[in-house]
Amino acid sequence: MKKLVVLSGAGVSAESGISTFRDSDGLWENYRVEDVASIEGWYRDPQLVLDFYNQRRRDVQKREPNQAHKIIAELERYFDVTVVTQNIDNLHERAGSSKIIHLHGEITRARGERDEEHSIEIGYRDILPGEKYKDGTRLRPFIVWFGESVPRLKEAAEAVSQADILIVIGTSLVVYPAAGLVNYTKPGCKIYVVDPKPIALSYLSAEQIVEKATVGMALLKERLLKEYLSK
Repeated sequence: MKKLVVLSGAGVSAESGISTFRDSDGLWENYRVEDVASIEGWYRDPQLVLDFYNQRRRDVQKREPNQAHKIIAELERYFDVTVVTQNIDNLHERAGSSKIIHLHGEITRARGERDEEHSIEIGYRDILPGEKYKDGTRLRPFIVWFGESVPRLKEAAEAVSQADILIVIGTSLVVYPAAGLVNYTKPGCKIYVVDPKPIALSYLSAEQIVEKATVGMALLKERLLKEYLSK
């Protein structure tokens, strides 16, 4: 069974109604990114940060996986699929994908201030001010903020390095270190990029499908099944 890795970004969940992390004016739901997605913002105003992620959590609960999430999950019937996502929502899980590496954390989990690798499941409930983790530090969202290390980056690079097929979808490949993952592909790995805007990929031998995620994944699924399973 061919190994297929999906590298997904905000564009996949946008069609489910989830706001993209960073839009053209550098705001996220009218908040400055540095206020709600940095350790400095957390120390400066933890209440603001908790309110922000508590609202995001409630929002994710109301959303449903779209056709792109579902098609990615369906591909597991034909390929050995690993999803490496930059998204903090759980829509890949709810669509049925079984192997998911969350690079930037998960909105339905929380962690302590010291331990970046371990977390607890909190579902869709709010994190309360002053709530403590088991190590005695304050409970905070299990999100990798700007300037923090990405604990699962090595695991993601390993998955990409073994891929026979790489699908890059809903990400413009500009935010590092995630953007650097495409450089780990082995010779002969077939790369497809699904995005409504053409992406300059002169350094990559990739085929682009210039469509939004739902349309692009439907086209690509048909193509992959024809190409790899009809032989």
